[in-house]
Amino acid sequence: MNYSIIRKILAVVIQFTGAFLLLPAACGLIYGERQAFTYLVLSIVYLAIGKLAEPRKIVDQAFYAREGFVVVGLSWIVLSVLGAIPLVITKDIPSFTNALFETVSGFTTTGSSILENVEGLSHTGLFWRSFTHWVGGMGVIVFILAFLPMTGGYNMNLMRAESPGPTVGKLVPKIKETAKILYLIYFGITVSEIFLLLIARMPLFDALCIAFGSAGTGGFGVKNSSCADYSMLQQGIITVFIIMFGVNFNAYFFILRKKAGEVLKMSEVKAYFGIIAFAIITITADIYKMFPSVFQAFHHAAFQVGSIITTTGFATQDFDRWPQYSRALLVLIMFCGACAGSTGGGMKVSRILIMYKTVYREIKKYLHPRAVTNVQMDGKTMDRSTLHSVSVYLSTYMFIFVVSMITITVFENGLDLETIFTSVACTFNNIGPGLSKVGPTCNFNMMQPVTKYILMFDMLAGRLELYPMLMLFTPAVWKKG
Repeated sequence: MNYSIIRKILAVVIQFTGAFLLLPAACGLIYGERQAFTYLVLSIVYLAIGKLAEPRKIVDQAFYAREGFVVVGLSWIVLSVLGAIPLVITKDIPSFTNALFETVSGFTTTGSSILENVEGLSHTGLFWRSFTHWVGGMGVIVFILAFLPMTGGYNMNLMRAESPGPTVGKLVPKIKETAKILYLIYFGITVSEIFLLLIARMPLFDALCIAFGSAGTGGFGVKNSSCADYSMLQQGIITVFIIMFGVNFNAYFFILRKKAGEVLKMSEVKAYFGIIAFAIITITADIYKMFPSVFQAFHHAAFQVGSIITTTGFATQDFDRWPQYSRALLVLIMFCGACAGSTGGGMKVSRILIMYKTVYREIKKYLHPRAVTNVQMDGKTMDRSTLHSVSVYLSTYMFIFVVSMITITVFENGLDLETIFTSVACTFNNIGPGLSKVGPTCNFNMMQPVTKYILMFDMLAGRLELYPMLMLFTPAVWKKG
């Protein structure tokens, strides 16, 4: 284990956290809130600590996948702890466990909350809470790779450990340039949403926070009603953008390069929109009697389907009161998630497709034992290592899910199975609201501290594709050599 490089990257993460705090500090100054001073002081402290902790010289430049996974896991823990401190000091969230739950939920773009009164927070705290979504959406390490002059052959290992999906590819030959392109696309779409929301007469503060939540597919709102109090036009704009942020960003790169034909070849993107269309149409048919018009039913169905499949977690309705079919389908698409290479969580549509094609191949092999069959995606044959990694991922995913559920039942005797199941499902898949006592109008505050830490682990494991968090608990990883 190369501890010097790990120390170097963690020091940089601390410095970036300090820099991030300047934005909520500026917001607080605009609103004349005393919390701004706390954020400003902590920003200076973090920048100083990060600079002092940075090693002067790195002798050993060896940096492999092991170090990549470990440093990404540690970075997200450090980021979350440092992000929780200002919420505790300002007394926006006095309990450290609750503040940590909120910031882990924010950075992992989960959107699950312990707050019973969101509107009771200061503008400074609300801005920071939403901004954590934007930072975590594309990934803090990807951000560092894009803007920090880092050299050496370890950039790909860092990006692979943080980026969502079964495979990670380079848009251009250099990883640094790939990271820059991803963040420019990310920034551009975010600004577009803010602009359109302002045209639709949403207040600037709300537009910024909602855009941060949409971009990171997070779901923290600034109102107790989430997005229910906004106009249908504003909700419609949010619907379009949360679905856009669930698309593989490679598609936008192809469009910018005037290669729209390549997008049409992306089977994952086609499947993603196919699932969304099916869910919206069938849920609309299931709930239309609950609304004054079919259009309103379609509007709310589209919003909730887009919000759940992209793991954003915004809500315009208490979908826990919808009919059984609609609720069941929303739970299923919680697990499906968005596209690989997007800011969305869940298992990812690409893995679902690969799993389906693998099962279909096995059936064909039983029917035609001598036939040579391959699993193909976008006209390319999937190699054995990718198929193996998908199988292992899904097995590990189910193992963590089951263990989390069983462990929580030990500590939460008063909660029904639906609450426990969906609390794990919505945190592990980085969604936000679940059903029953953790539904859209509820929160996670009533849970035991140990349960909150289990769910925090699930949030981090889900956002980082399992392995970085599991690596931290593997003794062999920490040995030198």
